Amino acid sequence: MKKILTLLFTTSLFVLLAQAQQGQLKIGYVNSDTVIKELPEAKDAQAKLENMVKAFQDEIEKRSKALQEKADAFQKQSQMLNEATKQAKVKELTEEEQSIYTYRQEKQQELAAQRDKVMKPIQEKVYQAIAKVAKEQKLSFVFDKANDVPVLYADPLYDYTFKVLDLLKRGGK
Repeated sequence: MKKILTLLFTTSLFVLLAQAQQGQLKIGYVNSDTVIKELPEAKDAQAKLENMVKAFQDEIEKRSKALQEKADAFQKQSQMLNEATKQAKVKELTEEEQSIYTYRQEKQQELAAQRDKVMKPIQEKVYQAIAKVAKEQKLSFVFDKANDVPVLYADPLYDYTFKVLDLLKRGGK
């Protein structure tokens, strides 16, 4: 299915390029990753997200280390414990391991939600700037070089990434 979609897109792209050569269309491209990486608010958002990741990782490491210490202590004492105590300790260790796993899953979901929340307004701002530059430059289509859209050839003459960045840094005016 993916091959069919790629083939359809490629065919459509050839048609667009043929029309562009006849002067009917003007096509450009932007690297949205470059634009987002250069925006101060995106850098701030990325730093905030990285701090969250660090805090989550530190907590997981702390809990994992404590679990490992308990497991090592149990291993050393297991020969001296009766069967009921062994089973209770194994259950306790298993529950703690499951707790760490659950915590990791919850934090990954929380981080993904936070990333969406923080980045969505920035992406909207970038897309609005792209649309504005496209209208100013009278472009019919703008491709995003950063995504999986197959760009067969991209002449730097039609790279509008820095025009979009310039517009955003000037405050969108």
